[in-house]
Amino acid sequence: MNSFGRIFRISIFGESHGESAGIVIDGCPAGLSVTVNDFLPDLEKRKGGIQKGTTPRQEEDIPIFKSGLFNDKTTGAPITILFENKNVRSSDYEKQKAIPRPGHADFVARKKFGGFEDFRGSGHFSGRLTVALVAAGVIAKKLLKEVKVEAKILEIGGESDLDKGLQKAIDAKDSIGGIIECRVNGLPAGLGEPFFDSAESLLSHIVFAIPAVRGIEFGTGFIAAKMFGSKHNDAIENMEGKTRTNHAGGIVGGLTNGNELVFRIAVKPASSTPKEQTTLNWETEKVETVSVKGRHDLCIALRVPVILEAVTAIVLADLLLLEQKIKRVL
Repeated sequence: MNSFGRIFRISIFGESHGESAGIVIDGCPAGLSVTVNDFLPDLEKRKGGIQKGTTPRQEEDIPIFKSGLFNDKTTGAPITILFENKNVRSSDYEKQKAIPRPGHADFVARKKFGGFEDFRGSGHFSGRLTVALVAAGVIAKKLLKEVKVEAKILEIGGESDLDKGLQKAIDAKDSIGGIIECRVNGLPAGLGEPFFDSAESLLSHIVFAIPAVRGIEFGTGFIAAKMFGSKHNDAIENMEGKTRTNHAGGIVGGLTNGNELVFRIAVKPASSTPKEQTTLNWETEKVETVSVKGRHDLCIALRVPVILEAVTAIVLADLLLLEQKIKRVL
């Protein structure tokens, strides 16, 4: 449900327009140095209102530590981190009580929770909660040490020129999606737990917890379906497992093979768009035209790279702890 991981285990909570969003991190080794300043660079990358194409909603996003730290060191107890929601405009969502927005979770959330769900800004389904994932990712990255996790946008709207892709959406007065690639270097071979907790299974699981992600591929991904096996297979060159090519993307048989981990995700266009659309009014039970108002991202993909790095680091920290390659006391 709202928890993920076996040893390095996270539990996320909060709503877009609730008092706060936050996360509890259990299983973090004791003795890790953690300060507010550690979080600021990654939190700044996730913020809206910083770059063209992102929501004008701006929050301070200063982490508030409620447990698990003493004298700027982790204690081994669960770490609770809060982020206050101060810049909210809940009135933007009053009409939503009767009109579910196309592409959003409004309709299915009401079906599941019987009208008791918080509909403001998508409530618990909101991308606002990714601030908590980024916070957990900061701690996970510190545990990874020499393992480097880096994600970047490859294209927006099918354009490798990101400004050109973004301009397409601006000209159309619509939203647009993008492709993001993540690369990880420094991983040992053997991470992953077949069958259902294979490395790519765990990564895929947590990646789809990022709102707006619609697809994932490892290595050559879907192109592999057009290749011969003899071309797709990565020839092993030495005892460390280095391969001549990396079509597998660093994972074979569900286990990391010591080569660079490479995968890409597809991020859909933001569902909130000023373009007129049709939807069902569940009070009148009639279809009507709607234009979504409020403060929204033109391109969600712009803010996703640091979130993708965070969730990747969370999975890898958990797998390294399972293999006892990260000590429980640092």
